[in-house]
Amino acid sequence: MSLSREQMKRTLSGRKRFDRLSYLVFLSCTSVGIVVLCALLIDVLVNGIGWLNWDFLNNYPSRRPAQAGIKSAFFGTIWMIALTAPIAFVLGVGTAIYLEEYAKKNWFTRFIQVNISNLAGVPSIVFGILGLTLFVREMGLGRSLLAGAFTMALLILPIIVVASQEALKSIPQELRHGSYALGGTKWQTIRRIVLPAALPGILTGNILALSRAIGETAPLIMIGALTFVAFTPSGPLDQFTVMPIQIFNWISRPQEDFQYVAAAGIIVLLGMLLTMNALAIYLRNKFQHKF
Repeated sequence: MSLSREQMKRTLSGRKRFDRLSYLVFLSCTSVGIVVLCALLIDVLVNGIGWLNWDFLNNYPSRRPAQAGIKSAFFGTIWMIALTAPIAFVLGVGTAIYLEEYAKKNWFTRFIQVNISNLAGVPSIVFGILGLTLFVREMGLGRSLLAGAFTMALLILPIIVVASQEALKSIPQELRHGSYALGGTKWQTIRRIVLPAALPGILTGNILALSRAIGETAPLIMIGALTFVAFTPSGPLDQFTVMPIQIFNWISRPQEDFQYVAAAGIIVLLGMLLTMNALAIYLRNKFQHKF
């Protein structure tokens, strides 16, 4: 009996040591990521904050660092997101509603689901090649904002579909059954019961997907987005540039001052990303309290 107790003590002691070791390993991994991120942010802020002023926001790109600005890229990004958002929202949420509420659970829907999940891991350059072939050449949209918006919508579509499906799955079946018991049709139940309750998750997924689209460069380079634009777009068929491409253009310049200009552009891009993430949190909390 005493031997058994000794074995139990050694086993418990070994488990505790393993737990502490696992805790330290995971804490170290997390700390490395946080330290590297903080170092990058501090470096960007130190280099770019002195160049961030109204002239930088209101000027067009220039060959002279002191006169370079991000105006055309900033408005190009706003245009891109404004066109991408409704396209991706309608297609993504519509697909999720069909797969969760209407489609029969068989091999075909499972095949579609697997392919949607696989598309989320496809490199973005592949979507750029698809956009170049389909939208730029076949549909004749050229190197326009609309071609870029369709390409970016395809890129983030799998993310929106999966996020919307998870939001719809989280709604209890009792709510649907209660609506049917009161005489509601399937579409009335979806429109008045399911969608309002799932809206926080759907909006959060959409905004986070758009945050990814803001930082993408490769697909837009493939479809022919310009690296030097001295005008702001006035319509969806105009040529354009976006902030990641403009920042890449500045970083590739040999003059040292352009590295500081690029850092200022990164600060503006990070500000836009943080604003969108904050909006996602606000909308999620607002609609969760409402419903």
